[in-house]
Amino acid sequence: MLDLTGKVALVMGCGSVAEGWGNGRATAALLARQGARVYGTDLKLENAQVTQKAIEAEGKAIHVEACDVTRAEEVFGVVDDCLARFGRIDILVNNVGLSQPGGPVDMAEETWDQQMQVNLKGVFLSCKRVIPIMQKQGGGSIVNISSVAGLRYIGKPQVAYAAAKAALMQFTRTTAIIHAAEGIRLNCVVPGLMHTPLIEGLAAKYAKGDTEGFIAHRHKQVPMQHMGSGWDVANAVVFLAADESRYVTATEIVVDGGLVAATR
Repeated sequence: MLDLTGKVALVMGCGSVAEGWGNGRATAALLARQGARVYGTDLKLENAQVTQKAIEAEGKAIHVEACDVTRAEEVFGVVDDCLARFGRIDILVNNVGLSQPGGPVDMAEETWDQQMQVNLKGVFLSCKRVIPIMQKQGGGSIVNISSVAGLRYIGKPQVAYAAAKAALMQFTRTTAIIHAAEGIRLNCVVPGLMHTPLIEGLAAKYAKGDTEGFIAHRHKQVPMQHMGSGWDVANAVVFLAADESRYVTATEIVVDGGLVAATR
């Protein structure tokens, strides 16, 4: 089950801001455990190298490079390098994201633009370069990481992030239909409130640095009474990357402990 032996996975955003298993790090590790050859990128090379060390400690291999997903030349460069190193790209995971607080009145125009660039344009650029490769191969799987913020207001004033993540889901659906007959599948994993190394940064932005209180509040928001982990996201990604999901495209897997179903 979920055997990825012989497949090549490009993970955009494989690092983490701190020790521990964020969505990207856990995803890269699980893809490697399932047999894929993994190429990972991160804005900061040192963050990707921590992921590399963790994966290599398990006896698996990963190549990492720095990449700013808002810059076409860098995105195209790592895609081309992955193809040159491994000869193909079967799986693309777009995990890069950035959340900044604010509504349209108080948010700076520059912040809005940055949110759209990071959360949306980066996916456009990677798909632009990878899809032609998958067309030549006769298929592939692209998994984009969205957020429940694109489905519901979940208590944080983050209008640009929410708008970008909602747009990402529709980008994924539309692109999936365009390329469905070519054997190229696109789907989204939609995480809810996750307990990852990003939590302290989020507490600083949205809870005045009260990390303990922020964590407790997020646990209570979830019907299961606890946040998920990076591994919960990784498990969904691997399913969508594997042949077992070959008839699944243009849809979302919501990984949120029931949060969306319990809110309006």
